Amino acid sequence: MQGNGSRTTALDHPESHLDEDAALLEARARGADFGCVPVTPHTGATLRFLATALRARAVVEVGTGTGVSGLWLLRGMAPDGVLTSIDVEPELQRAARAAFLADGFPPGRLRLINGMALDVLPRLADGAYDLVFVDAVTAEYPRYLDEAIRLLRPGGVVAMPGAATTAETEPAAHDPFRHALREVRRICQEHDQLVSLLLPVDEGLLLAAKAL
Repeated sequence: MQGNGSRTTALDHPESHLDEDAALLEARARGADFGCVPVTPHTGATLRFLATALRARAVVEVGTGTGVSGLWLLRGMAPDGVLTSIDVEPELQRAARAAFLADGFPPGRLRLINGMALDVLPRLADGAYDLVFVDAVTAEYPRYLDEAIRLLRPGGVVAMPGAATTAETEPAAHDPFRHALREVRRICQEHDQLVSLLLPVDEGLLLAAKAL
């Protein structure tokens, strides 16, 4: 029988596995310089876990930023996996590419596409992706979800952060952001191809797996 001594467990230091190394910290600092807000270490670690669990070889990211989320994803993906990342800002993508290359990922694992995601996504192949991560305009989340359902292979997962940022009791019929979040959660719950879960990560990380 175990006593009530001072034995230390991992739960005593829950943040210890979220420490970011120099590459991630530098990419995060670049994000601050550009005025964009990268994913937190909590969300990043969850993305890496998902990519690893899915043995992801093909991932789509909407919102490249300066490469923070991309680094987390690439580190969880299969050694030959390719990250397709879409962003409308070429300067951000140049910073992200530099971060990926500096961290040892060869150009062949990177497919950075400059453009509006809703113009680019329809050109990507149906059922060809293991994971879709959306970190973009919240008001467009339902449209991104529609594209993700098409893009994912059976068993693939879409991840969307910031999905629990509003209270359902607040009157917000005129607010496109709140409306979009309610709509995307409704679709995930009612769609016969999706199994969804809202994780209590940061402001809510909505996950939806495409049924086998």
